[in-house]
Amino acid sequence: MTSDLDIAALERYLAAEFGPAETALEPITGGQSNPTYYLTHGTKRMVLRKQPKGPILRGAHAVDREFRVLKALADTPVPVPETIMFCDDASIIGTPFYLMQRVEGRVFSDCALPNCAPDERNALYLSMAKTLAKLHAVRPDDIDLSDYGRPGNYFARQIARWSKQWADSGSDPIPDLDSLAAWLAANMPSDDGHTSIAHGDFRLGNMLFHPTEPRVLAVLDWELSTLGHPLADLGFCVMPWHTSTDEYGGILGTEIAGIPTEAAFIAEYMKHADNAPPLQPFHIAFALFRFAVIFVGIADRARSGSAASQEAATLGPLGARFASRGLEVINQQS
Repeated sequence: MTSDLDIAALERYLAAEFGPAETALEPITGGQSNPTYYLTHGTKRMVLRKQPKGPILRGAHAVDREFRVLKALADTPVPVPETIMFCDDASIIGTPFYLMQRVEGRVFSDCALPNCAPDERNALYLSMAKTLAKLHAVRPDDIDLSDYGRPGNYFARQIARWSKQWADSGSDPIPDLDSLAAWLAANMPSDDGHTSIAHGDFRLGNMLFHPTEPRVLAVLDWELSTLGHPLADLGFCVMPWHTSTDEYGGILGTEIAGIPTEAAFIAEYMKHADNAPPLQPFHIAFALFRFAVIFVGIADRARSGSAASQEAATLGPLGARFASRGLEVINQQS
């Protein structure tokens, strides 16, 4: 597969930065957000991540923020790729972009981990839980990220934001999504003051694991990261236990040897977390609501022809299904 970027212009730019060398670019498929490529320049093996082409909503696809958080986390216990450089000159390849270290490892897109032994499945999931706890233990002030987002009232702001995005969508009506949004707004917990660096999309498919060992080598895709509540990330991370195999690869209703229960996964997180409050149904329902609206947005972009993935058109119906799953979580607690 070849890239539609101007490789000659990129090669000239890289030659000025690193010295003349042959440049090759290979798209990495599967993403819905910022186009990403394997980049080789001479003996350097890197990853290039850029904004998509076309009109961009204010604050969306902020590759400068991704670069900033990756660079800030470099000397923390959170495993991230090493940053190399950021370029804000859109004339080079059409948009701003950044370069980071290419980490060799494994990416799992199927939460069932079908090609792994039971013991490895368990260890992979628990490593993910421990890694999330490490992220939330990092104090933003300590790594110059105190202004990376607005502290406090995270859920109130997020529910307002995603509710507006849903209201502004041109999608067909989804009554369950309306009901879920209304319930979340009416049952929001009081602000408890917990603020951490929130990844925003912390899931198995955004982890790079060691080639042979069951541990996270790098956390990827920081596009949605901000200062937020740690339980927003944890609620998002346990969604596979609340969605089925045909709903973005969930594990609900399956019995797979080695995969920890939801309770065991949460317990592993809490064991390594810094005084985290307990996870409530609200947090899981909020995660399902947010992802439902994201799926609606993907469907909207597919209709307009600006989606980044060929799978976008098939993901749109998941908005309604995730909304239904959110209502199930709420009803199970009553």
